[in-house]
Amino acid sequence: MAIFKFLLFGLISSLLFVSIIQARETVEGNENRYSFGDLKIDCGAECSRRCQLSSRPNLCHRACGTCCARCNCVPPGTYGNYETCPCYAGLTTHGGRKKCP
Repeated sequence: MAIFKFLLFGLISSLLFVSIIQARETVEGNENRYSFGDLKIDCGAECSRRCQLSSRPNLCHRACGTCCARCNCVPPGTYGNYETCPCYAGLTTHGGRKKCP
């Protein structure tokens, strides 16, 4: 009886471990890709394009990545054009300033 319990515990533990690993791989694989309907947006590439002329590229890229993840879009160009992505334009910091570059 003790052997059965030990084997059952081992089986359940291994299944739990495998499911955790699969969930982690799924999250890591989708970290920089967000979908908008059938359209896949690569936030990393879009934010690199958006922030390429920024005087503070690391800060710009981090803020843009957060905004892209929430809104599933990044306006065209390196500055402005907020009308194409109202969600992106509407996000603000705690101080009331625009969050998204």
